[in-house]
Amino acid sequence: MVWGFYRLLFQAPVPLEELLVKPIIWLVPLFFLIKSEKLTLSSIGVVFNNFFKVVYSVLSLGFVFSLFALLVNYLKYGELNFAANIGEVTFTGALLLSFITAITEEVTFRGYLLTRLMGSIKSERTVTLVISVGWALIHLPIAILDWRLEPGSLLIYTIVVFLFSVGTTFVFLRTKNIAAPILLHVLWQWPIILFR
Repeated sequence: MVWGFYRLLFQAPVPLEELLVKPIIWLVPLFFLIKSEKLTLSSIGVVFNNFFKVVYSVLSLGFVFSLFALLVNYLKYGELNFAANIGEVTFTGALLLSFITAITEEVTFRGYLLTRLMGSIKSERTVTLVISVGWALIHLPIAILDWRLEPGSLLIYTIVVFLFSVGTTFVFLRTKNIAAPILLHVLWQWPIILFR
C-alpha cells in the first residue's frame, strides 16, 4: 500500500526508485521483521544448496522465454526488430537495475510473504493465489500511473503478471532457493526488453 501511494504522489526517475526508494520501502521493514522473528535469511530462501542446479534449470527456462519473445517480436513487426527498450541508461545499468528490482520484489513476495503464508495457510494453491493476486496488484500503479495503459492492455498486462507470479511461486516452492525466482524475474524481463 505504501508503494502504491508513493507511485501516486511522487515521480522520481526510475533508476532512483528501483535502486534506492523501493529497497528502502520494501526491504528495510522486511529485515526488521525477520530480526524480530529471530530468524535467519535462510527463512526467506537465501541458501546456497543446489545453487548451480537452480541456475541451470532457470537458464533453460530463460532460453524458452527468449524464444517466445523472439516469436512475439517477429509476429509484431513482420521481421526481427532488435531495438532494445532500455530507456536512457546503459545496457549494464539496465541489467543492474533489473537485478536490483528482481531481488527487492522476489525477496519480499516469494522469500518473505510466501514463506510466512505457507506457515499459516498450508495450502499451496491458496497461497499461490493470494501471492499472485498481490503481485498483480502491486504492479498496477506503474501500469496505470506511469505507462498509462488502456483498459484492454491493462487487463492483458495484469493477467500476464499474475501468471508469471504463479509460475515463479511454483518454482520457488520446489527449490526453496530465492535465487530461482530472482533469475526467473530477470530472464522473463530481458527478452521482453530486448525483443519487444
